[in-house]
Amino acid sequence: MDVNRNQVFMAGLIVFLLGIQLRMVEAFVLNERATQFLAQRIQEFKGNQVASTSDLRTLFASQAPIAKKRIAPPKWIGWALVSVGSVLILHSLAMKKPGG
Repeated sequence: MDVNRNQVFMAGLIVFLLGIQLRMVEAFVLNERATQFLAQRIQEFKGNQVASTSDLRTLFASQAPIAKKRIAPPKWIGWALVSVGSVLILHSLAMKKPGG
């Protein structure tokens, strides 16, 4: 499957706008459901490394309310996505038109 000019332009535009979004936002605050999902995945990952002596303690820890997680993306990620998106947009303009 060949990638044509329009597809490269759209991918570049999406990556560019995502980079601008990451540059404008200082931090993302997850809701309770997303925070709990993330905490469960981290607990499963660390579960192999740390041995628990009591299953009851683990049960109560999983039922406790969890504070909302705050994610602050580093500034370089936004700049990198803006750069890659710009290159893709400019490259798409240099490509041959579809059907022509």
